[in-house]
Amino acid sequence: MQETRQNKVCRLLQKELSLIFQSQTRAMHGVMVSVTRVKVSPDLGICTAYLSIFPSEKGEELLDNIRQNTSTIRYDLGKKVRNQLRIIPELRFFIDDSLDYMEKIDELLKQ
Repeated sequence: MQETRQNKVCRLLQKELSLIFQSQTRAMHGVMVSVTRVKVSPDLGICTAYLSIFPSEKGEELLDNIRQNTSTIRYDLGKKVRNQLRIIPELRFFIDDSLDYMEKIDELLKQ
């Protein structure tokens, strides 16, 4: 039961976070941020979001900017999901480098 609730909350947060990042990165041409995976703690108090940033050279710079603006992002998220969630979780962001890892493996297999 609890796991089902966590999965529903994860999907909701992933969708809403991706919409927030999509609207914020529209002004920055040539940059794309997508939310690849979201994990929520069992008490729904902490949300860990994994971001895929294109181009990957700007990944660390953008991640630092996102971490500095976490409170603003959490506020925007709270406005969108206030009817579904009682407590807006604390947000933690990490870079998802699985695409770079797959690309590296493909290159090694081609050699």
